[in-house]
Amino acid sequence: MNSREQTDIVLVVDDSPETVRLVTDVLDEAGMTVMVALDGMAALKIAARLRPDIVLMDAVMPQMDGFETCRQLKLISGFDTVPVIFMTGLTEPEHSVRGFQAGGADYVTKPIVIEAMLARINVHLANARKIKSARLALDAADQFLVATNREGRNHWFTPRAYRLLEARFPRGEDETLRLPDDVLAWVSQQLETGRLAGEASAFVSAKDDLRSRIGFLGETEAGEILLRVSDAPLQPDLASVKVGFGLTRREAEVLSWIARGKSNRDIAAILSLSPRTVDKHVEIILTKLKVENRTAAAALVLGQNRA
Repeated sequence: MNSREQTDIVLVVDDSPETVRLVTDVLDEAGMTVMVALDGMAALKIAARLRPDIVLMDAVMPQMDGFETCRQLKLISGFDTVPVIFMTGLTEPEHSVRGFQAGGADYVTKPIVIEAMLARINVHLANARKIKSARLALDAADQFLVATNREGRNHWFTPRAYRLLEARFPRGEDETLRLPDDVLAWVSQQLETGRLAGEASAFVSAKDDLRSRIGFLGETEAGEILLRVSDAPLQPDLASVKVGFGLTRREAEVLSWIARGKSNRDIAAILSLSPRTVDKHVEIILTKLKVENRTAAAALVLGQNRA
């Protein structure tokens, strides 16, 4: 058995007991954790509950075939980086094309050649890790990025951008997180006018009297439209809070949201900060205001606004 710092989780989707037994034995021997689904609906339930690192998918299954199952999997949040390898006895070119169109990363033909299958699995796992690491690095650098297409279907998010959008905008009828229509119309306008990256930004309405700032970063050669998203709070008395209490601008923003009843976690999402950073700001604010808790700090702000 190969030693691994972290066990890779493989979801095997196949209605053939013989294939499942063969593949499961091989993957288990390779040191991977294997989950099994005998049909497409079972695969969707497992994937929604426990995210696999890679999926081996039979193309031909009753009720929901592998192609449709793959399409449905790709609608699950964060599943865009999970490789799906089709296992199929279908050898016509149009079948491999259908697999790629459904979101598949690769395919192996039956009868399965074990060495070739393991090699493909390891390559796709390595590529998926690189993509995930790159997005986490962007996330750590406070780059709240979204990649979408001209029809508004989001290809990927950095993790914190996803959490921010999920908190601010409703899901579509198909339960996927989509950008609002007015944002898509604005993005189309930027593309038509040939805006350069970083030259344009727009504000759109969101929840809780917020406006979300959408920055247009350009379109990649692959047709992905890159956007930077952040929330822009409406705080007309921010300057008076800053000057009146001797705070920095960021501390004044945090205090203003405390006065409006927001928790530290909410404030972190609104201001695109980490919860730890907000906690530190709150400690400093309480010290500067010489109060013991958030309620007392909020009372001071509200009292200033009434004065």
